[in-house]
Formats: sequence, C-alpha cells, structure tokens
Amino acid sequence: MTPPTFRLDRTVVIAATPETVFRYFTDSARWSRWWGAGSTVDARPGGAIYIRHPDGTEAGGEVVEVRAPSQFVFTYGFKAGLPIPVGSSRVSITLEPDRAGTQLRLEHLLDNEAVRDEHVQGWRFQLSLFANVVADEVNANAAASVDAWFAVWAEPDPVARKKQLDLIATADVRFQDRYSNLEGAQDVLPHIAASQRFMPGVRLRRSGDVRHCQGMVLCDWDMLAGDARKGGGTNAFVFGPTGKIEWVTGFWSS
Repeated sequence: MTPPTFRLDRTVVIAATPETVFRYFTDSARWSRWWGAGSTVDARPGGAIYIRHPDGTEAGGEVVEVRAPSQFVFTYGFKAGLPIPVGSSRVSITLEPDRAGTQLRLEHLLDNEAVRDEHVQGWRFQLSLFANVVADEVNANAAASVDAWFAVWAEPDPVARKKQLDLIATADVRFQDRYSNLEGAQDVLPHIAASQRFMPGVRLRRSGDVRHCQGMVLCDWDMLAGDARKGGGTNAFVFGPTGKIEWVTGFWSS
C-alpha cells in the first residue's frame, strides 16, 4: 500500500473524562452505540474493527495501537472497496484532559485528496455524534441530579443542605436567574437560606422529562406553595465531565 499522503484533522471537546471516553474504543457495546448496532472492536494490536452504519454501509480495518487512556490508532476502509478499501487509510485518535472534560484530536491519513475531502463532513458528523453518545452515558442520572437540586432549595437544615449540594454540584457552581447571579457554593447556599426566609413553604418541582444534549440539560419546573402552583419556568443545567452540575440558569415563564 502506498503510504498515505493526505491528512484530515479534527478536534472536539467532550464533556467526559479521558478514561470514560477511551472505554468507547475498547468495548464493543459502547463502540456500537457510537457507530451503529452490530459494530465491534477487538481492542488489541492486530484486532479487527467492524463498523456497520445505521444505513447498512459497512467499514472495517484493524487496530494498530492501544494506549489507554490517551491514544487509539486503527486502519480504516469500506467493505465494498469504495471510496477506499478496508485497511487503506489510518486513523489516530488522541485524548488529552481539558477543563471541560476531554479534548479529542483526530488525524486521518489517506492516499487520495478527493476521498480525504469527502471525509471532512463525515468526521464532523461522527465526532459530534460521538461526543453526545459519551455525554449521554455520563449524564444518565441527570433527572435524579435535577430533582436533588430542587430538593436542596427546600432543605431547612444548613448542614444537610450543604452536604446535599456537595453531592450533586461542583464547589464553584454558578447559578443565575433574574434575581440571582451567584458564583460558587459559598454564595449559593446563603442565597437558598434567604429564599426560604422570604418565601417560606415554597418549593420547586420538576415538570416532565429532562432533555439532554452534549452535557446540557433543560428542565421545566413548577413553583408550589403547598399544592398550589405559584409559577414556573425552565432551567438549563450544565454538567461537568464527572456528571456534577457546574452551572444553572433559570428562566421564569409565569
């Protein structure tokens, strides 16, 4: 095979730790969540990779290098032989820690410029899809975290309140709405205490299912006094790479 001379580079940030991201290169169940049902990976040098896209297109190759949790290299091509045959190009994925989780850098080496250009949009799509698949796993319990966030605002005991917030949110969690612009748990906790003082008996409750995309969760809520609804709105939650809440913005609708 002629050494590949054309290169495609792509970088994305994924809201997960490198260890979590890397599991998708060594576990066929996770690999198939990314590429499509039936896709498999044998994560050892010389091991086979198989990709079956949802539309039935098949691709394959073999693993070249596995260096957890930072590098995964494999050859790549299509079972049909077009636009490139199996094993005729080389894909290198490098993972590095990032403030938001993991920076993934992809390098795809091919021996045909036109085929390289055809893959630009393909990798733009596939890595975006991959980032959300990983974030879905990290935030599988997002609904429970959102419910716990609302429960903190109704907790009367300051010690229990802090303990509950520490479990679900980072120490530098931000909270904003039309009445709040807060930085860190040391600011959020006394604000919660003040809200209980000035709005005694009021509590917040999630309304409907949460909606998750790329580490951000949207959730509708009701404000209740007893069983009576006094208002409502929508919160946007930003979750960090370990699944803890980093930022909440509240929008009042009524």
